[in-house]
Amino acid sequence: MNPQQITVKMALLSWETQISRADKTFQKLSDEQLWQEVSPGRNRGVYLLGHLVAVNDGMFTLFGLGERLHPELDEAFLKNADKAGFDFPSTADLRQYWLDVHSKLNEKFQALSAEEWFQRHNAMTDEDLAKEPSRNKLSVLLNRTAHVAYHLGQVALIK
Repeated sequence: MNPQQITVKMALLSWETQISRADKTFQKLSDEQLWQEVSPGRNRGVYLLGHLVAVNDGMFTLFGLGERLHPELDEAFLKNADKAGFDFPSTADLRQYWLDVHSKLNEKFQALSAEEWFQRHNAMTDEDLAKEPSRNKLSVLLNRTAHVAYHLGQVALIK
C-alpha cells in the first residue's frame, strides 16, 4: 500500500467506526427516547437522527456518486432548526433511511480509488482544488466523520 491508500483506509475505518457507533446508539434508543431533548431547550434525538441522515445523504451528489436518496429531509433537518414546526417522518422511517443511506454510501465509498478521494468534490472548481488541494473528497469525509461523532456525543445525553 502506498501512503495515499493507507490514508484513505484509515479515514474510511474512522468513518465506519463512527457510523457503526451511531447506528448502535440510534437502534437502542426507544422512540420515546428519540423524541426527548438532549438537554433542556436543545435538539431532540429524532432531529439529530434526521439531520445526520440528510447531511450524509448529500455526499452522493457532492462526490458525484449518484442521486440523493432522501432530499425531502432537507427542509426539516437542514434548512430549519428543531421545533420549527415541520412534520418529521416516523422514527421507524428515519432509522431505515439511516441504514439505507449508509449502506449505499459504504458501497460507493469502497468503489472509489485512493486517487479519487484526493480529487475535488462538486462544490468546488478545478481552480479551487489547484489553490487548496487539501479541500478534496477525503477532507469532506473526515469532516463528516467528526460531525457524526459530535452529534453522537449529544445523543448520548438522552436518558
